[in-house]
Amino acid sequence: MMLKSAGFGRRMSLALCARGYASKRGAAPHPNSVPLEKAISILKAFEVGQPKQTVELHVHCSPEKGQAPIRGSCILPRAYKSGTRVLVFAEGEKAKEALAAGADIVGGEDLVNKVRDGEVRFDKCLSTPDMLPKVAKIARMLGPKGLMPTVNKGTVSSDVAELVKFAKNAQDFHADKAGIVHTGVAKVGFSEEEIRANIGVVMESIRTHARENRGRFVGRVYLSSTRGPGIQIADL
Repeated sequence: MMLKSAGFGRRMSLALCARGYASKRGAAPHPNSVPLEKAISILKAFEVGQPKQTVELHVHCSPEKGQAPIRGSCILPRAYKSGTRVLVFAEGEKAKEALAAGADIVGGEDLVNKVRDGEVRFDKCLSTPDMLPKVAKIARMLGPKGLMPTVNKGTVSSDVAELVKFAKNAQDFHADKAGIVHTGVAKVGFSEEEIRANIGVVMESIRTHARENRGRFVGRVYLSSTRGPGIQIADL
């Protein structure tokens, strides 16, 4: 009886060791997942004749408890959208610099009031440091929309020209309450190499949040398009 118990104990120990080794290596790919190259081909087949449809990336993340929200911006090798309206709260020379850099809407306290009254439409919001106290008056309006300029998000700086240039070309992303990042990465009409390059940059930006994470940060990754299915990727 003791021999059987000892044998069972050894088998359990080996199983636990193997399980621990597997968890350190990361979970095995799902049997239905496919390489990124094949996923791109599948989506292109579904979207034949629709080159302007958007290719979307969905990344399941596992942040540590108390970790800062997953959000960021990156410059894609090939931008896939245009027409981003950038609003800048600035006055004097800084306002002139913002306009020269390509800002769509620039102003001081008068602009704060227009935003409060819903008179202007914009996609991204920037500010110089001296304007923040005035912009704070509408923080409750901008904050829930993710538009409130903050130093931590890199949307407040005295170098407004660089802020505007980055905002015009950057791809923003953030995770939902479940820790999943949903973001567009390309158009279906892009070449496979261009789509892969854009995805690589976004994945690298998302993984910067994993530096202080003790567990496996990035889990399942899916690629989809407007009419195409959600495809789990095996090699991301």
